[in-house]
Amino acid sequence: MKLRPAFVAELAVNLLLPWVAYRLAQPHWGEFGGLIASAIPPLLWSIVELVRFRHVDALSAVILLGIVLSLAAMAFGGSTRMLLMRESFASGAIGAAFLFSLLAKRPLVFYLARATVARETREGVARLELLWSENRSFVAAMRLLTVVWGAGLVADAVLRTYLAATWPIERVLIVLPMLGYGVFGALLAWTFWYRTRMRRIRGTHGLFGDATTQGAD
Repeated sequence: MKLRPAFVAELAVNLLLPWVAYRLAQPHWGEFGGLIASAIPPLLWSIVELVRFRHVDALSAVILLGIVLSLAAMAFGGSTRMLLMRESFASGAIGAAFLFSLLAKRPLVFYLARATVARETREGVARLELLWSENRSFVAAMRLLTVVWGAGLVADAVLRTYLAATWPIERVLIVLPMLGYGVFGALLAWTFWYRTRMRRIRGTHGLFGDATTQGAD
């Protein structure tokens, strides 16, 4: 499977650069300032996407939602353990958004995919719309991706909240970041693996970074 430069840039801007900005800003302006700095890369990316393609990048919107929820939780203050839990609340809220989107006409993963292919091919959005309206296998794949991401993020939030509430704080500070990155990495790896299986879905040839080829339903 080929990773196109635009897709790699999207991951870097929305996942890597917020972390780098936070690490650089936090020693000088504290945790609140670090979170504000971490929001700058995805915010600028969203503005560029809005100017170029007339829509907001969906992945950036999800990342910004998590940062806003973290800032809101910080504003309410609380005990040390409550502060440790706030990132779990943010990821849990994002996971819940994935799951609740299943009740809508189209799940959240569909819009993430549409935002990605819109930058790759001019006809990508139209092809996705056609697939959604005519191909049940494609619809099922989008819904499965949404379920896996939603359930994974909610399960991660529940586990990390429990550990933050019951484990010694010193241990939590070490384990929680590792657990969070581990779950996210596992979900991302599964997603890349599942994309290769979408070659069985007719009409997806050339979409998603050449990960798919034409085949039978």
